[in-house]
Amino acid sequence: CVGLRNLLQGLTFSAKYYSKHTHPQRVCPYSKIGLKKCHILDSSKSTCTHRTAPPGSILPCRFFSCKEGTKVPFKRKQNTSIVTSDLLHKNLLKSEQKNWNNISPIYKAMTKRIREKLEELHNMYTLNSRSPRMRFGENVYFEENGCIFLAKADDGEGNAKILFSVEDLGFSDAFIQRIRISPDQRYMAISLKSENSEEATCIIMKLGNLPVVEKVIPSVFSFEWAANDVLYYTTQKNLKCQNVFMTTFTYQKHTKLVYSEQDARFFVDLYCTKDRRFLTINSNSKTTSEVWLVDCRHPFESPALVQARTTGVIYHIEHRKDQLYILTTYGEPAEYKAILTDNYINRINLDAHCSGKENWQLVYALERKTKLVDFEMFSDDCIMFLKNADHLYLNVISFASHSVQSMKLPTWACEFELESHPEHTTSTCYFQLSSPVHPPKRFAYSFKENNLIEQAVQEVPIITNCHTTRLLAKSKDETLVPITVFHNKNSKELHRRPLLVHVYGAYGIDLNMSFKEEKLMLIEEGWILAYCHVRGGGEQGLSWHRDGCQHNKLKGLQDLRACITLLHQLGFSQPKHTALAAASAGGVLAGALCNTDPALIRAMVLQAPFVDVLNTMMKTHLPLTIEEQEEWGNPLEDEKCMKYIKSYCPYQNIKPQCYPSVFITAYENDERVPLTGILQYVQKLRKAALDHASITSKKGNWIPNIILDVQANGSHCDSSWEHSLNE
Repeated sequence: CVGLRNLLQGLTFSAKYYSKHTHPQRVCPYSKIGLKKCHILDSSKSTCTHRTAPPGSILPCRFFSCKEGTKVPFKRKQNTSIVTSDLLHKNLLKSEQKNWNNISPIYKAMTKRIREKLEELHNMYTLNSRSPRMRFGENVYFEENGCIFLAKADDGEGNAKILFSVEDLGFSDAFIQRIRISPDQRYMAISLKSENSEEATCIIMKLGNLPVVEKVIPSVFSFEWAANDVLYYTTQKNLKCQNVFMTTFTYQKHTKLVYSEQDARFFVDLYCTKDRRFLTINSNSKTTSEVWLVDCRHPFESPALVQARTTGVIYHIEHRKDQLYILTTYGEPAEYKAILTDNYINRINLDAHCSGKENWQLVYALERKTKLVDFEMFSDDCIMFLKNADHLYLNVISFASHSVQSMKLPTWACEFELESHPEHTTSTCYFQLSSPVHPPKRFAYSFKENNLIEQAVQEVPIITNCHTTRLLAKSKDETLVPITVFHNKNSKELHRRPLLVHVYGAYGIDLNMSFKEEKLMLIEEGWILAYCHVRGGGEQGLSWHRDGCQHNKLKGLQDLRACITLLHQLGFSQPKHTALAAASAGGVLAGALCNTDPALIRAMVLQAPFVDVLNTMMKTHLPLTIEEQEEWGNPLEDEKCMKYIKSYCPYQNIKPQCYPSVFITAYENDERVPLTGILQYVQKLRKAALDHASITSKKGNWIPNIILDVQANGSHCDSSWEHSLNE
């Protein structure tokens, strides 16, 4: 232990969790340490990599810029400006903290009641849920409370032994974000993150009777084993990931740079095909991708390019029985298709095979307005999880019979999570289904029996008093926009009930509809929950995203307005009982609606919101501004784009009028949405509300509460259950 701690002493550890989806997940339903969508037991794929999201949206949480300034050469004039800006920031922050300290005691009793209720629900539905298991031959690995366990498949988990814990490694404030086990199970690579930093530390453990630390690599994003003792990994700096390294653990230990991405719009990650034949180096922008193959049988040879990047074409690679299978947007319509290459793969002709898309043959194409949520390759089948008309489907492509079977999943299901299947020859696929008010349930699909079986791992109380309704709202251009509504079956006079509306609408990412204790609590207390799947999100495929980004961003605002209006017309609450909730990039549409239609809602709740699009996109020194141009446009080079962004940007369009009350949670060290922009937004909004109140004497006029809670800890992305509970 002394030697281990000496090895780790002085290592600067900064780690902070990415969401998937993101769509920020607030509560972890599986573990008090590991967070949802980042279980260590995903042995072959990362949840932030290309199996769950297209390369164009490879990192659902790489949403904005981080720091408000960068280092500049020493000049008195520039330093004076920086000092002035820093002083203004500190004064605004101090003022908001004082305001929060004065207001928060008012809610002390309510806070106590809510905390007790959420803890009760957490204990009932999620605390006893076991984390997923990963099987390698006779060995089963799993994680509980920050400890890695090893058990024999036939002995049961009662005889499992602890390999090591997070505290053993000297990272008591961190959680395990990812794990990869070498093919011969001699090494285990894990990444550790804390809640207050963006970067992870990768630790390679040499397994045995007494596991020892073999190597520590700081600032790592993704990593995969190419061979028993050859690890490929990517490094992360300033929210960018552009370099790939290879390191070996043989007698001739060495590390070398394998790939370097030069285009600032592209982000690099790694993936290993299901049969472990190839390691793929995936370079992705929001709309375009490029893949290089590393032959795992020859891990020291140079990667081979599959298809040179073509603007607007996204593709992923899988491998089965010496043939490449490509999931791509190439061709019309520009939705995902399964492609089979016609060449026999071996080391001799790999470079020739990867010459271009003229070798691609269509196997399966998605229907229009269908979202590919996830897919998994097995030895004889490919399984796809789809979303169409707000319903989840399971499609199974049989390579043996050349047939496609489609199965509609339970109607209450809104979200799913595919479990890890390290052995691609397995005959069963396991996954979990959930909704905002339904805790995860485990299901198994048998390829042999062609049926779906619900797995009763433990007794979970069944939610029987919640009704789910799916609606379609007609937007300004006649487009039908899906809405998912939840309410208590026993609620009467729904027009008098409070309504909480959720919106996101950016990056082709779906609204997060996984289970959360606080949503179930609201249902039990008579609230109505509505999820508006507006354009800009990904609920109806890639075209749904394209119709709501860049010069189409206002369509998302029109969709949101139509959704809320329809809800009220159908008797789901009324404006004076309606609140709007959004997080991150969802703050753009929520803040815009607050400016254009403040009478539609009475309150707005925002978490780390992006509310100053124009000023952020004008600052190219920020690390993510260039790659975000594919989502928002480039106002520096396009005057029309600048005017268009200005027309909807929440900060730019604040004016004296009767605003709803607003509650914002922000993070002092947020590296994605600058705190300064949020502070200025709150100050401007509060002044506009006061100005309106001072110039109007209308009877019943009121001044809204505009409250900002700046968290000293926490991050822009997901946080632990304990931190979520405190918020």
